[in-house]
Amino acid sequence: MVACSIFTKDGACHRFGDVGTTFTIQSVSKVLTLALAIEDRGKEYVFERVGMEPTGDPYYSMARLELTDQSKPLNPMINAGALTITSMIKGNTKEEKFERILHFIRELADDEDITYNKDVAQSEYDTTDKNRALAYYLKANNILEGDIDEVIDIYTKQCSIEMSCCHLARIGQVLGNRGYSTLHERELVSPRIAQLVKTFMVTCGMYNSSGQLAIEAGIPSKSGVSGAILGTLPGGIGIGIYSPALDEKGNSVVGIELLKRISQNYDLSIFLSGYL
Repeated sequence: MVACSIFTKDGACHRFGDVGTTFTIQSVSKVLTLALAIEDRGKEYVFERVGMEPTGDPYYSMARLELTDQSKPLNPMINAGALTITSMIKGNTKEEKFERILHFIRELADDEDITYNKDVAQSEYDTTDKNRALAYYLKANNILEGDIDEVIDIYTKQCSIEMSCCHLARIGQVLGNRGYSTLHERELVSPRIAQLVKTFMVTCGMYNSSGQLAIEAGIPSKSGVSGAILGTLPGGIGIGIYSPALDEKGNSVVGIELLKRISQNYDLSIFLSGYL
């Protein structure tokens, strides 16, 4: 099963496959909460607590935290970093914090009907022992703030937000257009924040396949274990892919191959001289 949608700056949409299928975005949400956290707290605050470097460890690993002096997650795309980022979202209650995340994503995807899958969220909340352990370790080392159960609740809900590959492509189009939405005719993300999150997509977005994909496709991307991939390109091109079969690193097998072919067939790598 595969679905793909591509949005361009002029509003054109190219799609094929089962584009009406919805799925939970899982770790794709990390890109979006990062943008919101930087908007809420500022770059300095965020990156005092979360690093900017890729890691060769699995996204759920605690090992590197124990080896660094500050116990600081290496980047926002691994689970330790993403949990820390989620804890930074502003709001007086966990409901308000999650509602702000959901509203932000609805705006980016241009669909007020987007919501989260309650069954998936509850299942992940009940079985997220590794993430809970990460959160307690981070709090013990003064990296993560707030109540652990609240952070886990918000995090599992953000990962359980459901959408289609067309929604993903719209989000990618906004990021590729320096944060400006042609549908809303206004800026939804500042150009600087859009630049930051796209850079993390290149260096860390596909976990341990990030370097290889940067070389072979050159498309800033973020994957989720549902089989979702969000891609974005300069000039306001957004790509949404869904294909649930995963490789050993947690990325969509078909999705990665499709990104490579799209890039190579249409010369879309950001590392081509025309983009630099």
